[in-house]
Amino acid sequence: MQFTVIQKILGLLLSLFSIAMLPPLVIALVSQDETVIVFLFAFFLILVLGLILWLPVCKVEKDLRLRDGFIVVVLFWAGLGLTGATPFLLLPSLEMSFTDAVFESISGLTTTGATVITGIDNLPKSILFYRQELQWLGGMGIIVLAVAILPMLGIGGMQLYRTETPGPIKDSKLTPRITETAKALWYIYLSLTIACALMYWFAGMSLFDAVSHSFSTVSIGGFSTHDQSIGYFNNKLINIVAAVFMLIAGINFTLHFVAWRSLSLNTYRKDAEVRTFIGVLVVICIIACICLTYLESYDDNLTAVSHGIFQSVSIATTTGFTTTTYQNWPTFLPVLLIFASFMGGCAGSTGGGLKVIRVLLLYKQGKREIKRLVHPNAIIHIKLGNKPVEEPVINAVWGFFASYVAIFAILLLLLMATGLDQVTAFSAVAACLNNLGPGLGEVSAHYAGINDASKWLLCFAMLLGRLEIFTLLVLLTPTFWRR
Repeated sequence: MQFTVIQKILGLLLSLFSIAMLPPLVIALVSQDETVIVFLFAFFLILVLGLILWLPVCKVEKDLRLRDGFIVVVLFWAGLGLTGATPFLLLPSLEMSFTDAVFESISGLTTTGATVITGIDNLPKSILFYRQELQWLGGMGIIVLAVAILPMLGIGGMQLYRTETPGPIKDSKLTPRITETAKALWYIYLSLTIACALMYWFAGMSLFDAVSHSFSTVSIGGFSTHDQSIGYFNNKLINIVAAVFMLIAGINFTLHFVAWRSLSLNTYRKDAEVRTFIGVLVVICIIACICLTYLESYDDNLTAVSHGIFQSVSIATTTGFTTTTYQNWPTFLPVLLIFASFMGGCAGSTGGGLKVIRVLLLYKQGKREIKRLVHPNAIIHIKLGNKPVEEPVINAVWGFFASYVAIFAILLLLLMATGLDQVTAFSAVAACLNNLGPGLGEVSAHYAGINDASKWLLCFAMLLGRLEIFTLLVLLTPTFWRR
């Protein structure tokens, strides 16, 4: 293990993260509120911590290995969660404990959207913007951005990209050089954010709200500048804009790149994962709309359909925006939406959950095993887009699913052991492990009321979900540390 290289990269990345304190600092200066000193101190604190790590090893020149990449990614996300909590911890009016500040920070960076803050409408604009900014930076991953920058500093980034990129198929690159791949992804991410902000502004949001919500929409984060989330605006055009961009952000960003480069939508039509993603969303939307309309949950059918479609897209893509208290919907609908979040977005998107491609491969594998019962000697290949999927990929998907189920069960039991009821514990684990945010029971509106032990367990769940479980679990195995 090359600890000097790891230390050098962590120092550089922390120093880079300190820049995130500057935009909210500018907003604080313009607003002349109490957060000026908060963000100024946070900026220098994180910058100094980064320099303390970097300066002693700044002249070390070694190649980053794959195992080093795992450690960098895990330590960086954990370090960001701790240092990113500084503004929340220092602001007197928030009166946040260390646990709550770290929870809010990790929730933002992992794009979970679970919050412990109440009275969001009354927060200073700088803090509101900072929460949204955390989600935007965490969406595509600061690591991927660093991949584009580190080569300029003489440090290769392929190992970071491979350990950070979500999804079961990690080694495909959009361009011959990994730096150009990272840049391409960020150009697309930035372009979608700008387009989303303009559409929100056109639909009726203020410029501040439009930019802030574009951050959490494209990142599929779910944080809002208002307690009522998107429902605060009571504007169907805004709901449509949000639903469209949540859908776009839930699709593999490499497909966006290919579609843009080829100027053709056939890229999406031919992709089996996208077809499955859209198909499942359509089915869930139809079920929600029929149930809400039939049971007369709202005064008119148009309102029922509007809420049904928006909440289905928001929860299924693991964004977590709300226009209504879907937790109070009748019959099985709230649980259906929570289950939809288990699938989440496509691989290579900013969405959470198992990822659509894994669910699709699990389904195809199940079908194959049934066929083998009838034809035990037959050789049956699993195909995606008329191409056979290699058996190691299938095995990896099953391994991921087994690990996911085991971790879910353990976390559920631990949360119940801390005193949470079954509904709250189940939905909290699902919401945090899938990076969704809002749950059911005590965590339907916020997480402020649960105990500190539960919050730390859920912080761990959020990191597990963001890092695709294996990236974090591999560090806990003896095999990883053997030479």
